[in-house]
Amino acid sequence: YPRDDTPGCTDEGLQFTQLFSEFEALRCPVWGISRDSLSSHEKFRAKMGFPFHLLSDPDELACTLFGVMKMKNMYGKQVRGIERSTFLIDSEGRLAEAWRGVKVPGHAQHVLETLRTLP
Repeated sequence: YPRDDTPGCTDEGLQFTQLFSEFEALRCPVWGISRDSLSSHEKFRAKMGFPFHLLSDPDELACTLFGVMKMKNMYGKQVRGIERSTFLIDSEGRLAEAWRGVKVPGHAQHVLETLRTLP
């Protein structure tokens, strides 16, 4: 996800929080990853009551691996940032589904529905 304590990331985190027990029932862990520090993550997680862990990628290793760094428009300026993306990894450790350029409304529910179709 792009950044701690921003409106889109907060909304997305709250959606996954609401459905967290259903992801757990399907034995699917949920993590959020951004370039923010662990300290920032812990504050954000505590403030919002997220039941899942937030991982820090300050060196952009995961960002590079998953190809999520993009040029984005922010207030009329081009900035380099994380494209909101979700990756569903199957029980064998393979990429089962990837969503890029995610629009937040209904996204967590869509991921859960896709998870339910996996063998």
